[in-house]
Amino acid sequence: MSTEVDTPAAARSGRTTAGSLGGSLIVSIGLGYLLTVACQRLLPPQEYAIFVTFWGLVMGLGSTLSPLEQELSRQSAVAALTGGKAGRPALRAVAVGVVVAAAFSLALLIPPINDRLFHGDWSLAVIVLAGGVAFACQFGTRGLLIGQHKVKAFSLLVVAEPAVRALVLGVLFVSVAYNVVSLAIAVAAGSFAWLLFARPVAGLVDPHQDGEGWRPVTARILVLMAGAGLTASVITGYPAMVSLLAPGGSDADVGVLFATLTVSRVPLLLLSPLQALAVPTVVRLSGTEEGRHRLRRLLAIGALGTVVVGTVGALVGLLIGPWLVSLLYGAKFVAQGWWVAWMVWGAVVLTALQLMTAVLVARKQANKVLVTWAVVAAATVAVLLLAPGDPVVKAVAGLAVAPTLGLAVVLVFVLRRPAVSTD
Repeated sequence: MSTEVDTPAAARSGRTTAGSLGGSLIVSIGLGYLLTVACQRLLPPQEYAIFVTFWGLVMGLGSTLSPLEQELSRQSAVAALTGGKAGRPALRAVAVGVVVAAAFSLALLIPPINDRLFHGDWSLAVIVLAGGVAFACQFGTRGLLIGQHKVKAFSLLVVAEPAVRALVLGVLFVSVAYNVVSLAIAVAAGSFAWLLFARPVAGLVDPHQDGEGWRPVTARILVLMAGAGLTASVITGYPAMVSLLAPGGSDADVGVLFATLTVSRVPLLLLSPLQALAVPTVVRLSGTEEGRHRLRRLLAIGALGTVVVGTVGALVGLLIGPWLVSLLYGAKFVAQGWWVAWMVWGAVVLTALQLMTAVLVARKQANKVLVTWAVVAAATVAVLLLAPGDPVVKAVAGLAVAPTLGLAVVLVFVLRRPAVSTD
């Protein structure tokens, strides 16, 4: 097969893809920050605490479902190599995601769980259900688009998700109709943006083309989702882990720490488009020995770049982080510079970690994805339970140590020579 990755046309295509996707990610991150900061300012503290719990659950569920995007991009890219389309296995993968989202969300309706999370407000569990099922379809849509190199439509969908949330939020603000439930609806509304692209995406799937059956598709997707669930536990679910495993300390300091953490982690919630883009790229590069050599070189450079960017980012966070937190949340939110420094380091390392696990997805090494995130989650639990100091010290240590250990593990996996076939 032909894999002319170094031609001028390929280079121009790569620059166009990077530019289009980069612009859409910048807009998405900006809109994501707008939503989190606006909700914090619109709600009183006691209601904001419930909203943050909802936010963590729905975004954590979305993160758990995100492997659908990578898996469908892989299937679509493999089919595109021979001029074909993704078949029934793609639809089966999305169906598995829908079932997982529904099962998780329905569990939130169990009275003891609902009382602890939402103070008995069952409507928030229903909103999680609607948003989760829509997320499964949205990630499937994005995977099909990027797998067939429909970069423009993919970029528009990446922007459409937070734009819909911002639009609904704006309507609520103007009508003075905002509360926990209405803001939750605004968050869930973004996961229905895929409906705007349903018609063109329908042409990217051939439902008559058979392939892998339910058992292998379900097994692979569940393993990938288990890994993504572990990922969510150390990103969107980290405040809950701290509260559970390292309780106590100053409520004010812990509150500021969580607010700072929420801001620092917003970009990580938007990384799945880059992960989905990485999967078909790895598929194409893995077609020749030259491409595989180039991929290993890119991964090594990426690892070095992670250390450099993380170090610089930590220094910037140390110097201006407290000022930025006060600017976003108000003068009452006073963060320590060393908190922000280690948060930035952890966020940069998690970014690299998520992108490198996408390489494993492209190689169909779902078990190694699971091992990587299991190491990160286990290290996080160990630090929170065993590290000396108050809860804030433990929380910051977990943010720095666990992702760094996970990066070392995933580098061992991705820098090994893989099997030639990726399909």
